Amino acid sequence: MDIKDRVVIVTGGGGGIGAETARLLGSRGAKVVVTDISESGEEVAEAIRLAGGDAAFLRADITVEEEAEALVARTLDRYGRLDGAFNNAGVEQAATPLHQLTGAQWDRAIRVDLTGVFYSLKYQITAMLESGTRGSIVNTASALGQVAVPNASEYVAAKHGVIGLTRAAAADYGQHGIRVNAVLPGIVETAMVARIAEEPTFSGVFDTLRQRHLLGRFAKPHEVGEAVAWLLSDSSSFVTGAAIPVDGGYLAV
Repeated sequence: MDIKDRVVIVTGGGGGIGAETARLLGSRGAKVVVTDISESGEEVAEAIRLAGGDAAFLRADITVEEEAEALVARTLDRYGRLDGAFNNAGVEQAATPLHQLTGAQWDRAIRVDLTGVFYSLKYQITAMLESGTRGSIVNTASALGQVAVPNASEYVAAKHGVIGLTRAAAADYGQHGIRVNAVLPGIVETAMVARIAEEPTFSGVFDTLRQRHLLGRFAKPHEVGEAVAWLLSDSSSFVTGAAIPVDGGYLAV
């Protein structure tokens, strides 16, 4: 699973799955561009550098098309190429039933969880096409990109969209040697999940959800990162257009 010296962008790299994946990629020799709207991304990049890796923090809001474009341009300025990306930036659901969901809550989820992936893909793929790079891109969807739970309609819709967008991009660019896949995490022990668990709407739900994971527990962020690293490497060279569950068996039953 050799990713040494490959230049990889990680969006939402300031915490959770993104941070752990960025550290993992850095430990295996990738040159990691950590991006986030939060300055916590600099702490992640610094940790990679202190461990002997090569990383840079480039702040960007990937929901703004011009910033998504500039992020790729700045990556090319710094490293000269782009080999891969992990489009992971996202927000949680509002924990509200559909009929009470506001337009602003809907727009926020779609803008971050789906449109941000579109803008990221658009400029990452453009860079790869212009350089002739046979790159690999991984998008974070969710187990809820294939099923649903109550009180999460905007999140479920966005993550279903990410899977469709992933497959469409794979269809468009497979002939150019650009692979596009998605990972579908179940529940992962992150700060985002901790916030959701505190919502009164989800009182008691997480015990039930834990039982739905056949392994009887939730994931650690690095476990998702391992799947991402594999998809970014040549070890997965014949995998594209895939939506791969990393969910402890959540979708199996």
